[in-house]
Amino acid sequence: MTDISKLTIATARDLLRKGELTSRELTDSYISAIEGADALNAYVHKTPDIARAQADAADARLKAGDAPDMCGIPLGIKDLFATKGVASQAASGILAGFKPEYESTVTSKLFGDGAVMLGKLNMDEFAMGSANESSVYGPAVNPWRAAGSDAALTPGGSSGGSAAAVAADLCLAATGTDTGGSIRQPAAFTGVTGIKPTYGRVSRWGIIAYASSLDQAGPMTKDVRDAAIMLTAMSGTDPKDSTSADLAVPDFEAALTGDIRGKTIGIPREYRIDGLSPEIAKLWDDGIAMLKDAGAKIVDISLPHTKYALPAYYVIAPAEASSNLARYDGVRFGHRAQLSAGDGINEMYEKTRAEGFGPEVQRRIMIGTYVLSAGFYDAYYNRARRVRTLVKQDFEQAFAAGVDAILTPATPSSAFALGMESADPVQAYLNDVFTITVNLAGLPGISVPAGQDSKGLPLGLQLIGKPWEEGDLLNIAYSLERAAGFVAKPARWW
Repeated sequence: MTDISKLTIATARDLLRKGELTSRELTDSYISAIEGADALNAYVHKTPDIARAQADAADARLKAGDAPDMCGIPLGIKDLFATKGVASQAASGILAGFKPEYESTVTSKLFGDGAVMLGKLNMDEFAMGSANESSVYGPAVNPWRAAGSDAALTPGGSSGGSAAAVAADLCLAATGTDTGGSIRQPAAFTGVTGIKPTYGRVSRWGIIAYASSLDQAGPMTKDVRDAAIMLTAMSGTDPKDSTSADLAVPDFEAALTGDIRGKTIGIPREYRIDGLSPEIAKLWDDGIAMLKDAGAKIVDISLPHTKYALPAYYVIAPAEASSNLARYDGVRFGHRAQLSAGDGINEMYEKTRAEGFGPEVQRRIMIGTYVLSAGFYDAYYNRARRVRTLVKQDFEQAFAAGVDAILTPATPSSAFALGMESADPVQAYLNDVFTITVNLAGLPGISVPAGQDSKGLPLGLQLIGKPWEEGDLLNIAYSLERAAGFVAKPARWW
């Protein structure tokens, strides 16, 4: 049998059902791997006892013939998901010691199917960042290294711990969340697959909020088939989430035929931005050729409001964040600052929030509060909302004209060195230039590893699909994945 750590969900599922492997064996192998990988700082709350108990329960279900696809599959869970009785801090000091008495809908679905939780994964604080540098636990580290260099690289953000864990074979797959690219960008930086589904496809209940109209959970996996399997398990309507769609969940894995003959793929001219890495540009051209060779029709399209998407996002997202994060005040849960004699309720709020929130979260709260304030609400927030509508209409017009999916780069570069985001936050925001439009429009998007740069670092391509057509999107991604043939893995240094 192949190395256990190199299995995919699909291959592990088949071995588990045949009785050639137990979930306990699989889980123990990952627990051992995690113990030897602290240098990556991917896991911030390890749960080996819970994992072994869940694995034993999964093995009992497998023996009884009651085995959903995710039964016995060891996963890492992003620290943004509430997990009952297990620390869920959103990588923030203000939630230190918080252990929820409830389970998020996504983890409830996964654990209900028999999945195993290996632990909680590192991330940017409250999912705010593109490099996993704003975490109270310290940054996660990309398992990839540039050729001839020992410099630590970012795994991307905010789902950096999830990406690093999957790429380093510290779990079979992981949950992520995507507000402006936080699944797709780290997937591209680490050579894994990540899909952000249509807004409303996956329940947000029990996921600590950043920007409620943009946040969406999705899987981060080793390949497209695994993404399809895990997304099916995560999806579905939820009465506890008023934004979750009351739609039947297709069998996304069954959609993976690899046949894309007759499909029309749009190539947006506005995404050929100034400063785009020549290697990214070549990869994009190679991806276009791969899809054309597979039988797809390639057409140039225009998404004219793309250039306004980034500034609109960085008005809307901080505005929603300032509202969502107002609840963290030291009163009900989490961190409370030590008060001096004579301090009142206002001093408690001020000191608690000053101590509990990191610089990036404070920055975005201040921006958000500013754009929502009297005199600026119409000038900034309402204007950004109008731009969002125009961005969405651009996509609607492209799809109405017959485009089935849109191919773009996932990121403007390969993974960069840790420390760059904190040195220049505005420059760091540009990492999301290709992914933000998808969140503003509520569309599904997937990043597929498709090549490597001259330094040996992975590069990803993004496919954007029609709303609720994740099956079709995954099938096109499956065709691209097979044509690209990306199989590289990071050389072990940790």
